[in-house]
Amino acid sequence: MDHIDRAILRALQADSSLSQRDLAERVGLSQNACWRRLNALRTSNVIQGETVRLSKEAVGLGVTVFVMVRTRYHSKDWLKQFREAVLSIPHIVDFHRLAGDYDYMLKIVARDMNAFDGIYQTLISKVELDTVTSYLSMEAIADNRDMPV
Repeated sequence: MDHIDRAILRALQADSSLSQRDLAERVGLSQNACWRRLNALRTSNVIQGETVRLSKEAVGLGVTVFVMVRTRYHSKDWLKQFREAVLSIPHIVDFHRLAGDYDYMLKIVARDMNAFDGIYQTLISKVELDTVTSYLSMEAIADNRDMPV
């Protein structure tokens, strides 16, 4: 990747709805040259799709909770069951395996605390967990930031 590829990526992160012509103008390329680079970035999996960022509050998801999970199980079968359980719950929007005191971190968005409790109850009914600690986000200071390219 060179500086032009990085300029394309920065422009698309800021506004993925840019037309091919507008994108080419922003990065100083012809439309054909821009299309070739954009296609190469998609083919090489640098660009892994295009999405729309939603306001959690505007769609009725005013509560964000980070859930830290510790388990005593580390078998392939347990991990498969846990992954399937987590991925079956759409309100879990981020899911990370960690190194350190906890094994996993989940980011859950919910309408309110009662809705979060329902999501939590669903999760623990699907898989056995050792320790679960939840942290309520008071304010998202920086959320869904662009990748630094």
